[in-house]
Order: sequence, then C-alpha cells, then structure tokens
Amino acid sequence: MMPDLGKYAVTVLSSYGVTLVLLAGLVALSWARHQRVRRALQQAEARTGREG
Repeated sequence: MMPDLGKYAVTVLSSYGVTLVLLAGLVALSWARHQRVRRALQQAEARTGREG
C-alpha cells in the first residue's frame, strides 16, 4: 500500500531510511547508557552495603 511518489520516490524513501537509522542509533545509545548507569548504581549500593 505504497503511494505513488513519482520522481520524489528516492528522496522520500531515503529520508525514511535515514530517519530509521538515526532512531535505531538513539535507542542503542540510550540502552547502553541505561546499562552503564544501572551497573554504576549496583556498584555504589554494594559499597554502601545496601541491596536493591
């Protein structure tokens, strides 16, 4: 169900592609930061003797 984009098809589809790649990169960076922060929090809690 793709609309006829005519001579703009390459431009529009490449824009969608770039957007998807950038969104995937943001998700990956966010996930990596989440893992780093969670690990640091666990280490800090272990040093203070608290468990979560």
